[in-house]
Amino acid sequence: MSTYTIPFKKLTMQHVADVGGKNASLGEMLQSLAADNISVPDGFATTAKGYQEFLENNNLTEKIEEHLSGLDTDNFTNLQEVGAQIRELVLQAKITDNVEQAIRTAYKEMCRQYGSEVQVAVRSSATAEDLPDASFAGQHESYLNIAGEEQVLKACLRCYASLFTDRAIKYRHDHGFDHLKVYLSAGVQKMVRSDLASAGVCFTLDPESGFDKVIFITGSWGLGENVVQGTVNPDEFYVFKPTHKQGKKAIVSKKIGSKEITMVYSENNSDQPTVNIETPAPKQEMYVLSDNEINQIAEWAVRIEEHYGRPMDIEWAKDGETGALFIVQARPETIHSQQERQLTRKTFTLEEAGKQLALGKAIGHRIISGKARLLNSPQDSHLLQPGEILVTDITNPDWDPILKKVSAVITNKGGRTSHAAIVAREMGALAVVGAGNATEVIHNGQEITVSCADGQNGLVYDGRLSWKEEELDFGTLGTPETKAMLIVGDPDQAFELSFYPNEGVGLMRLEFIINNSIQIHPMALVKFSELKDEAVKEQIEALTHHHENKEDYFVEKLAQSVATIAAAFYPKDVIVRMSDFKTNEYANLIGGQQFEPKEENPMLGFRGASRYYNSRYREGFGLECKAMKMVRGEMGLTNVKLMIPFCRTIAEGKKVLKQMEESGLVRGENGLEVYVMAEIPSNVLLAKEFAAIFDGFSIGSNDLTQLTLGIDRDSSTISELFNEQNEAVKAMISKVIQVAHETGVKVGLCGQAPSDFPEFAKFLVEQGIDSISFNPDALLQGVENILAAEKEQGKNSKSTKATSPKKEKETHEV
Repeated sequence: MSTYTIPFKKLTMQHVADVGGKNASLGEMLQSLAADNISVPDGFATTAKGYQEFLENNNLTEKIEEHLSGLDTDNFTNLQEVGAQIRELVLQAKITDNVEQAIRTAYKEMCRQYGSEVQVAVRSSATAEDLPDASFAGQHESYLNIAGEEQVLKACLRCYASLFTDRAIKYRHDHGFDHLKVYLSAGVQKMVRSDLASAGVCFTLDPESGFDKVIFITGSWGLGENVVQGTVNPDEFYVFKPTHKQGKKAIVSKKIGSKEITMVYSENNSDQPTVNIETPAPKQEMYVLSDNEINQIAEWAVRIEEHYGRPMDIEWAKDGETGALFIVQARPETIHSQQERQLTRKTFTLEEAGKQLALGKAIGHRIISGKARLLNSPQDSHLLQPGEILVTDITNPDWDPILKKVSAVITNKGGRTSHAAIVAREMGALAVVGAGNATEVIHNGQEITVSCADGQNGLVYDGRLSWKEEELDFGTLGTPETKAMLIVGDPDQAFELSFYPNEGVGLMRLEFIINNSIQIHPMALVKFSELKDEAVKEQIEALTHHHENKEDYFVEKLAQSVATIAAAFYPKDVIVRMSDFKTNEYANLIGGQQFEPKEENPMLGFRGASRYYNSRYREGFGLECKAMKMVRGEMGLTNVKLMIPFCRTIAEGKKVLKQMEESGLVRGENGLEVYVMAEIPSNVLLAKEFAAIFDGFSIGSNDLTQLTLGIDRDSSTISELFNEQNEAVKAMISKVIQVAHETGVKVGLCGQAPSDFPEFAKFLVEQGIDSISFNPDALLQGVENILAAEKEQGKNSKSTKATSPKKEKETHEV
């Protein structure tokens, strides 16, 4: 081991001062994780001592100090000029003979080891980089597909120079690092031929919410630089850690990205060793990883996280020649791991509709409005005024110095692990990435509103829209004896909502998923060959072309959406209500017109349980059941309970349960519980009989009120008579709760009234209801109403240090 180069295999995290965080981590993994069969490409690192001698021998220290002393550190108006001057100084200097010889020797040894002139990646690793509290993400340069001693030396020199990129200079200034006490090590690592396969990024938590029970993997075709820099919209995968450890099918979400370009090696061009080419259309429609490969990366990621004892940000690559997977970098995640989870959250809700201009992936959880500023490059930064919204094709680290001036960033390209996304999180900024055509549909100077308040979707609207902000403070909230559960429908918001103080999900509607994610009537998939409308068939083909069997499209989409919510709240109960569209709503799904009867009053017609065993929908219900069986069985999420809506008679209940059994969902088997909605007077009058065949009741106050009082809840003419607190309705509710207690089954209520009306919450508590489920925005008020009622009744609430919440949309009511 020379003074100037150290093989990766001899490095550990104790060598950060010698070779920087990135290189030390590579050595740590090679030494400590080899027993876990985690593959890391070998190589060597130049040392900080070699870099220091480089500065001394070329008399660069004083010259660099002189340039830095002239830097405008208030507004950084001359940052580009100062940075360029320093980099030119470094590039014109010469690596010392001792360091040069050490690099040549180490590279020759690599060539001898691999039997040819080996292609390498040369990456910068600063001594203050990839630390738990300072990432320096993307601040310094990496050079790929480098071969030959001269090219390796040239790349090392360029790494030295990249210590003074504009963004690195500003980052060190902002974080209080002395420019001349941060040293540079170059890591020279064998290239993985991912140019012939795929590569990407992996986080051991959800990078947006900080939910730490999942592995988040992104990937695209070719070299991984496109994913890191955000020049592609990559595939995205979530793997649930607890069920992965149990050996279950733990991939809870798969989303395909457009992956329009592929970075490959260029031919015979040492000055530009990589180039982007257009990805062939068939490959754009393929996932870059198989399920086995996703699980392999997840397995390694869990082991790396366990070894380092903290959330990690990892880069992976697949070799197209051998098919082998590799970990090429691992660094601490520096956003959520550095934050204490707050017990207050501010929620944002748009109060008016607007024309949607663009849709992308949301970074941050706010709404903001302002003037759009379209820029092509950082050189146009003088056109940007403080507080404006930057709209551009893509950002790379060169944009970093100006990003603090903006109120939000919108990019055409990029995923949630791209540069724009990571920097936005670090700065606490708002961003919409991967918006596709934002630079075409948004005009310079246009007033726009950016909303990242609805889960993973970031929306851009024309004009300045109004919104409301509300602060939720759960810091001093006690835990009531009556269980406070959530109403959740949108999987994209599940990880955020899991931080609300809750006892699980009391109602998860399948309608939101079917309407927004699946979009197709299930019977149109079952009987695709019988569809009469060719335009409808084309629509379905376009949505389902990734699936040979069109029914699998419905099952997989539904299973993954339910699994995401179940994973977010695991191991707490998640009660999934089987689909309860009315016929007019089913008809609005793609292909639905052919399968739905026209009814005068769909509210009281062919809905709920009566559909499940009827020949018109039986096979569609079978797909729902198949998805639930997958979630509970193959995926291991046995915290999912099922619920049957609008079940009119005991005989109907038995028919539905029999239908479920034929689909492999047997009540009591593998802990399966099946509840029934108590929303029809017959459910109340025959509550004892319903309790004999179901495991519990969920009171649907809306339908129960309308059917008890004989009121069409959609009629504005007599809307003032609709009142859940009517004595007749309360008598119905009281009876259901009483029978549930007598028969030993669970009983809860889902709806808005207990949060809106303290006296109604008091009534439910007095009756001894087991649980009340709230929309997320009503949870705080609802729990306060329960606590007040329990205090008055003399019950002891349990003081809690509530886990923190985040914001949610979904304001439906049962």
